[in-house]
Formats: sequence, C-alpha cells, structure tokens
Amino acid sequence: MKPKPHLAIPIGDPAGIGTEVLLKALADPTIHEKCQICLFGTKTLLKSAYQHLRAKEIEDLADPEQFSLVEVPGDRAAIKWGEGNAASGEASFAYLQAAIDRTLGGEFQGIVTAPIAKSLWKAAGYDYPGQTEVLAEKAGCDRYGMLFVARSPHSDYALIVLLATTHIPLNQVPETLTPELLAWKLDLLIHCLKTDFGVENPCIAVSGLNPHSGEGGQLGTEEQEWLIPWLDKERRDRPNMRLLGPVPPDTLWVQPGRSWYVGTPNPVHAYLALYHDQGLIPVKLMAFDRAINTTIGLPFIRTSPDHGTAFDIAGQGIADATSMKAAIVLAAELAMRRI
Repeated sequence: MKPKPHLAIPIGDPAGIGTEVLLKALADPTIHEKCQICLFGTKTLLKSAYQHLRAKEIEDLADPEQFSLVEVPGDRAAIKWGEGNAASGEASFAYLQAAIDRTLGGEFQGIVTAPIAKSLWKAAGYDYPGQTEVLAEKAGCDRYGMLFVARSPHSDYALIVLLATTHIPLNQVPETLTPELLAWKLDLLIHCLKTDFGVENPCIAVSGLNPHSGEGGQLGTEEQEWLIPWLDKERRDRPNMRLLGPVPPDTLWVQPGRSWYVGTPNPVHAYLALYHDQGLIPVKLMAFDRAINTTIGLPFIRTSPDHGTAFDIAGQGIADATSMKAAIVLAAELAMRRI
C-alpha cells in the first residue's frame, strides 16, 4: 500500500482570506485520508485567525494545533485582516520560499499555495509576476506552464485549460507567441495529460489569436503567417493525437460550456489558450469557486485555488473554501500517481 503523500501549504498573505479558507478546508476529514499536511506560516497568526472565526460562531474549522507547522517568523503587529501591506507581502513571500526550499530538499511531494497579493510582494521588494514564476525560478525550470483544472458539479466533466502566455500585458502577447513557445507548451500539456490524467493520445483544441481566427487574414495575420503552418506541422509530427484549431476564440468555449452545465459529450481532453484572459474568463465563469491553478513542468506538484486574497471580505467568515479544498485534493491525487 502506497504511503500518503506529504504536502506543504504556505498560508499566503495573512491579511487576506488564505487562513480562513485553509482552516475551513482542513476541517474536512476526507482530506486527511488522502495526504499528510504541513503548514508554513506564523503560529500566532494562525491561532488568532482560528479564535476570531470561532468567535463568529463558525464551527466547521480545523484547529491549527492539530497540524504540523514550520514556523516562519513575521511581524504580527503590522498585519491586520483586510489591510494588506508590505509586512503581509513580506510574510507571504517568506512562507512560500520556505515551502519551496523544504520541498526541493525532498520532504514534500507537492505544494498547495494559498493566495498572495503581487502588489504587496512588490511593496516588500520582491518583483515577480506571481507565485508560478517564483516556483519555476527556485526549481530551476525555464519551461513550465499554468494549467487550470475544474470538475463540474453538474455533470462531472473535467475542464482542463493551459495558458500559452500568462502574466504579461496584452500588447506583448503577439510578440511573445512563437511556434517554439507553443511547441514546448504543447509538449508540457501532452506529458501532463499522460502522466497526471492517464490520457495517452489526447485531443487538444488550440485557440486562434484574433477574432474569428483572423478570418483569412482580414482581422489579423498571425494565424496565416505562422499559427496555421505550425499546427499543420504538429499534426504531421504527432499522428497519434488530434490537434484542433486554430479555433475562433469566441466559439472555442461553447462545447466545454455545454459539457460543464448539461453533460454534452466532448471529445476534447484539453484546451490551449493563447493568453491569460482568453483562457481564464471562461474558466472563472464556469468554475470560479472550484477551479484549481496547477503549475506543470516543475519537479514537484503545485496547485492553488483560483482566487485572490479578497481583502474586502477577510475576517468576515464568509470566504468559500471550495477551491482550496479542491486544490488540496488534486495535489494529493497527482502526488499519489508519482509515488
């Protein structure tokens, strides 16, 4: 019988909803049947969060005393719920860095990251686009991808979306996209589908860049100049898989939407979106409370809930822990495949 995987969970920005969704998610006993968990954070902050939420008569909470904790000191006096600042940004970066170091040292098979605020990292002196880029840099990976996974509560359909580009301005997308970039993103996606989801010969749909995929060059030339030739080459080089596209961005999501809400059969195993909002607007429309951000290409599992710090509701006891719970469960399941 395989041992349960060990997961590291840095608690994110302590001024946001990270501690709340974690304490709510970890109250589910089924999670502990799947994995062993170690939190990375400041014990006094976790305890005060627990006591604050209990005072609001929220009973379904995990007691932080019941969990292993790697203490990462922080300036507790400067951190207040709902008031993110440089101190909370500094703390969240330190939690993540400690979790990465211990995971790379072999103690954990995966990391589940709670939400952080990129602007507060910058205020603390850390200029990164997001946690994904820190994870990749610390792990020494120059080829990685941001994959989103969600399971429909209506039909059990699994939505899988990979972003070709991530945290860059929209006007940089056309110059960043190249056949070489898409080729290695596609490699990552194919490997992930095989290794983590058991799909040997996938069907993958690739989005166009321009409206109507350029409409024969009338609405943009990228499809005609390189995207269609690249897809044709990939089809020749990968005869055992189906590669659809470039699918017009406005119709790409019709079929997964039907599959998500009514269970319409869908032969497509995964979608490759070319930029951030092209992929994440439909993902968040369908699965805002249960989508999981997964970084592929790392030497360990990494998942995260697909929401932010929500400073505006921090401390009120109303944060939804569904996505955090799903992120922990998926990390445990993926890690089990690799043990």
